[in-house]
Amino acid sequence: MNWLGLLPFLLFSLLFLILPTMHIVIGAFQTRDGSFTLQNIRDLNTGTIPSSYWISIKISFASAVLGCLIGFGMAAAVTCGAVPKWIRAPLLTFSGVASNFAGVPLAFAFLATLGPAGLVTLWLRSEFGIVLQRDLGFNLLSFWGLTITYLFFQIPLMILIIAPALEGLKREWREAASILGASGFQYWRMVAFPILFPSLLGTLALLFANAFGAVATAIALTGSALNIVPIQLYAQIRGDVLGNPHLGYAMAFGMIVVTAAANVLYIWLRARSERWLK
Repeated sequence: MNWLGLLPFLLFSLLFLILPTMHIVIGAFQTRDGSFTLQNIRDLNTGTIPSSYWISIKISFASAVLGCLIGFGMAAAVTCGAVPKWIRAPLLTFSGVASNFAGVPLAFAFLATLGPAGLVTLWLRSEFGIVLQRDLGFNLLSFWGLTITYLFFQIPLMILIIAPALEGLKREWREAASILGASGFQYWRMVAFPILFPSLLGTLALLFANAFGAVATAIALTGSALNIVPIQLYAQIRGDVLGNPHLGYAMAFGMIVVTAAANVLYIWLRARSERWLK
């Protein structure tokens, strides 16, 4: 009876996570007639597929690094800084919502704001004569456009994850450092950051995996304008005569390997950091 409450979760996990993942992995090593082959894996090194993986990795890494830096600064400000404490609860509440806001709604929000006919784009053009693409070289349907879009959910996720780690820093450590004559910068450089470093690296890995696996946002925002893995994957499995579903399975399998490696790294580093924060 103790396991009865977990049945809905186990059922959903089986139907929407485990079985689809197994189907993708098996399909990556099959031909159209169902026989075993490694050709689909070899084909990942052909055409524009390697470049699409490389662009996806760069976007994921850029958004993860920027998300970590900005999110850490915001979390530190409300946790350890002089920012009023009443800001903390609204910030964490917003972060909980924004970290799950992705897909078509997020793409539409950025197109309506920074797209070719977006609110900010038209306002800058009419009020200041600034054309984003001509004067600043900014295009929402580009590398940096997609990276900035990803930051909308990367920064809140960083805040949610790193805030408990910052709160785990014991006040006695800072007091001891101050008694020994350490400045605030020396405390962060020699005490706080070494303790938080595994947690920061782990969160960086998690944010990388989060961005690398973001499919709906990339497709809805850029369409075919940017050669990234989700776009290539969609072209292979959408079902037209030119697509190769099993090559799509192989591409999805490659994405699973990358995201799984990042998540395993996050779990390992998180476990190391928690030993200090207990």
